[in-house]
Amino acid sequence: MASSRTRAYDDTSATLGDFYTSDTVMQACLDRARVAAQTDLPILILGESGAGKTILARAIHNSSRRSRGPFVSFNAAALSDTLLDSQLFGHERGAFTGAHQRVKGKFELAHQGTLFLDEIADLSPTGQSKILRAVEYGEFERLGSDGLQRADVRVISATHRPMNGIGDQRFRQDLLFRISGFTLTLPSLRERPNDLPVLLAAEIERASERQGKTIAGLNRAAANRLLAYAWPGNLRELSTVVHAAVALATADVIGEEHLILGAGVPEASPVTPVTPVVHNDKSTRHSLRDAIARHITQVLEEAGGNKRRAARELGVSRATLDRKLREIAKPASK
Repeated sequence: MASSRTRAYDDTSATLGDFYTSDTVMQACLDRARVAAQTDLPILILGESGAGKTILARAIHNSSRRSRGPFVSFNAAALSDTLLDSQLFGHERGAFTGAHQRVKGKFELAHQGTLFLDEIADLSPTGQSKILRAVEYGEFERLGSDGLQRADVRVISATHRPMNGIGDQRFRQDLLFRISGFTLTLPSLRERPNDLPVLLAAEIERASERQGKTIAGLNRAAANRLLAYAWPGNLRELSTVVHAAVALATADVIGEEHLILGAGVPEASPVTPVTPVVHNDKSTRHSLRDAIARHITQVLEEAGGNKRRAARELGVSRATLDRKLREIAKPASK
């Protein structure tokens, strides 16, 4: 999600301290997320598909006082209202055909933790009304029961749609107010080109490790093509493209012929490509460690060597910066 993540795209243990970025808009988003994590207010995350909304939600949970509690994810898209009831609020034995036992819903499972409602803008008007009471009061009814249940849940919602309407139906304003104590907007990958080189280097390193390969990086043609690509699928697409390229690579450098980019999607980018950080020189290894070291060194230089100021610019604590400096000072393993 951020420019030099040390975690995989789908990693479930990342905290907000694991994210770095050289993009000011992304940094502002992370700063706001750190503030939000220290509260119990509901959070609404906006951003394109694949931009990292789920991993940001998990990182907020992992950085909050609820981190010891469960993180329960629920995708609200394409569910009938009956299924929504059962999935979110659970059901009693005999509530419907095939209900052979009592089942807890997502709200109940998320007690003392976080409930992540993905694609909340896809909820039907009926679904919106049903979820409002649970979000507002923490109360709900299992399907087939007249008794009220309560759950202590912090709600984080997300959507890739504009929240002022869904087709011809408007999203309930009272629900919108309830789920947006904090609103975080994730910029798309094409909006932060300076983060691309480090993201690519990090993903190449992860893919190489998972596939048991030693990949030095990209040759110049491959790097230029990836840095000019618009990335409509954002981080999710980047991860898929890189892992496929590593699988196809027969040597220790990824070439342009190994890239499988979105069919029918224009590759021209509206932003000016930045200088690639990976080369075809086998003696130059651009690992995630190298990228982090360069970024930290640059920020330290811009801060005049002031670690407190540099830590603030990086969006990390002074202790985290000191730890990173110790790590990059150690000789890299061969």
